[in-house]
Parts: sequence; structure tokens; C-alpha cells
Amino acid sequence: MKRAALFLIVLVLAGGCGTGLERLRVENQQNLLTLSVGMTKKEAMDAMGYKTASNDYIGRAYYTSKSALSATNPYRSEIMQGKDKIFEVLYYYTDVKSDDGAITDDELTPLIFDEGRLIGWGWGFLNANVQKYEIRLR
Repeated sequence: MKRAALFLIVLVLAGGCGTGLERLRVENQQNLLTLSVGMTKKEAMDAMGYKTASNDYIGRAYYTSKSALSATNPYRSEIMQGKDKIFEVLYYYTDVKSDDGAITDDELTPLIFDEGRLIGWGWGFLNANVQKYEIRLR
């Protein structure tokens, strides 16, 4: 009985030891599940949250050879103009591909808005619309 209780305590403590970035990434993945097409930009942003997080553990250095890394919600945004459309795209940190001390585009999930309404999210959706509306990428 005591071993089981000790095991549960260790599990709970270990689960809470992730960096702020890890927690933000997991929360963003979960928040994506609450989105629906047609939401206003404000509704989608409220659903995703407005947190800022970093990769530092409280009280000890997490990256000794890497610089501190932080992310905000949204991580970045841009306007994409095509032949007949203008989209606003908000990018959220949702994945980690490489522990290289940088957040790259493939670690972000885009949310795409047309006239202030969410029309879809994800790289597949964005890339399909880039082709459809002949949007020039930077």
C-alpha cells in the first residue's frame, strides 16, 4: 500500500516537472480540439489562450548551453494576400521536431481567418489555400 502511494506521488511530481514550453505546447494541442470553423478571430484566440511560456525550470537552469527560449500565444501572425483573397494567419506553438533551442515553422500550427472568421487550421489547409488563391509566400 505504501509503495503504491509513493509511486503515485512520484508520478504526479514527475508529470509537473515539464518546462513552461512543454505545458504550453500540450495546452495548445488540446485547445485546437475546441476550435470550430466560423468562429470569430476573438473567439478562436480566447479558445487558444494568451499565455507566455519559457523553457526554464523554476529554480534551476534548464538549458546550460542554449539560450532561453520563450513563446507567446499566438507565436506570430501574418497577412497573406492572394489574387482574390486576403487571409490573416495566426501561428501557435504545438509541436517539437528538434530540441535545437529554436521554434521553427514546422513546430507551429496555423489558424487561417478570412474576413475575421476562422476558415480552417493546419499546414495542409493553409497550403491548399495558398495554391487555390495564388498567394505568394515570402
